[in-house]
Amino acid sequence: MNDLPRKAVARTARLAALPLGYAGRSAVGLGKRLGGASSEAVLTEIQQRTAEQLFRTLGELKGGAMKFGQAMSIFEAALPEELAAPYREQLTRLQDSAPPMPTIMIRQRLAEDLGANWHEHLVDFDAVPAAAASIGQVHKGIWVEPGAGTGDRRLGVAVKVQYPGAGEALRSDLRQLARLARSLGPMVPGIEVKPLLAELQARAAEELDYGLEADAQRTFAAAYRDDPDIVVPDVVAGSPHVLVTEWLESPGSLAQVIRDGTQEERDHYAGHFVRFLFGGPSRTGMLHADPHPGNFRPLPSADGTPGRLGVLDFGAVARLPERGLPRSLGALIRIAAMDDYDQLVDQLREEGFIRERIRLDADQLRAYLGPFIEPAAEETFQFSRQWMRRQFRRLNDPRGEAYATMLRLNLPPSYLLIHRTWTGAIGVLSQLEAELPFRALLEENLPGFADPR
Repeated sequence: MNDLPRKAVARTARLAALPLGYAGRSAVGLGKRLGGASSEAVLTEIQQRTAEQLFRTLGELKGGAMKFGQAMSIFEAALPEELAAPYREQLTRLQDSAPPMPTIMIRQRLAEDLGANWHEHLVDFDAVPAAAASIGQVHKGIWVEPGAGTGDRRLGVAVKVQYPGAGEALRSDLRQLARLARSLGPMVPGIEVKPLLAELQARAAEELDYGLEADAQRTFAAAYRDDPDIVVPDVVAGSPHVLVTEWLESPGSLAQVIRDGTQEERDHYAGHFVRFLFGGPSRTGMLHADPHPGNFRPLPSADGTPGRLGVLDFGAVARLPERGLPRSLGALIRIAAMDDYDQLVDQLREEGFIRERIRLDADQLRAYLGPFIEPAAEETFQFSRQWMRRQFRRLNDPRGEAYATMLRLNLPPSYLLIHRTWTGAIGVLSQLEAELPFRALLEENLPGFADPR
């Protein structure tokens, strides 16, 4: 792909073709079944071809299309195995990379944002991008800061540059995908497409502002400087469309650990992942709200054993009014883990999760929440795709009590992004198949869970 497709009509046409292609393949599949082919073989072929078309298109278009694909990839663990297998390779590919863009556009953007003399600081710039994502791509370089009597300071940096036209493409894609949400649903069974797109639309403006991202990353870098578990690269320079940060040398991302990691690596890096996502808000007043595996980089120790976890991409963060996660959230989880659902009903009503005129008793709430609370109620818990799928089956079965209870609960606006981030994080832990002392991690990092006050 040599250019970011920017013409609205062309992008809209490619996105609109996705459900049409799926419908066409389904019609051909029906013909094959009538001709004697097995339903299983036909379904597998449809899913494989659908996955290839869907995620190839989303990756090539970048913008909001790829952002949507990356967001869906977090929930791969929830798909039934017979449906997940054909999607897994394409989904995880979007977690880590995208087709690169020509460097001439990148150099033009650098001159616009950093000034015509940008190369006086950025003295070395690798023309081949190290990574290419939804609205920008990253190049490796050398940044020079003049020294005061001590010589110049040379620093390896990551130069993140936003594609020209990315803002227009992002907003246009998300609008078009929202219009197609009902048609896209059958292509990715088990994933709630409409609310996912609504959240992406709500946060689009913030993700396009690299200056805002630089401010967030500076805060996280300061909070985690010299931390034994987490590494956040320092910001070197920032502007609305260019972000220069310290280079983080890593052999890959959590996507590689999900695919090839040992159980020791899975458990080790999953623990750091939880500590960062749940403990970060107390240190920074912000929640890193983009937990897909490509943003997290395992950093092995000098002897090759699992080491610290690097964290990238602070474009999607929630600035929390309480300078941390709500204490009420930890208290609610603690009460549920104690199996005190009578008290939980009262607390949920007080917090606005159960509206005034809705009747809900303790047994109904236990049937819905009980399996979700398992990780917090046990000494250690083994996350798995199988466990995640059970939860999604319960919630998507309209005949079940969990489904009926879910429809009667209300999610207050202040919890929307927290809920999506946590759901995504649990999806990643399930992909990692990690075994963790999850209750102890909550006691350590989640306000209100260990201390009821």
